[in-house]
Amino acid sequence: MRLIILVIAFTTFTNILFAQTKVPVDSVSSHIGEKAVVCSEVFGVKALEKMTFINMGASYPNSPLTIVIFAKDLPNFKETPASLYDNKKICVTGTLQDYKGKIEIVVTQPDEITLQ
Repeated sequence: MRLIILVIAFTTFTNILFAQTKVPVDSVSSHIGEKAVVCSEVFGVKALEKMTFINMGASYPNSPLTIVIFAKDLPNFKETPASLYDNKKICVTGTLQDYKGKIEIVVTQPDEITLQ
């Protein structure tokens, strides 16, 4: 019986600890530093030599959220981010960060982005 109670308590604590907030794309600036799930339409993907940018919520430079994938992480994706996500509705999970006044989530694995 003690073991069952311990397992239930551990599971509940773990779920609370790792729970992620679902944040509307137009409210991301109010959640800097939080791990969140943000869902929106992709309004463009720009692949550069060292990184790929995925603009969510609006076209660059007005996008409220940019997903960043560094070149070292691109081999984790079976296809290019442009072919996977451009002009589609997606959800991204990660920590919201401010980089020079722009809000971003850095993604390293494809399972951090899901198609809606």
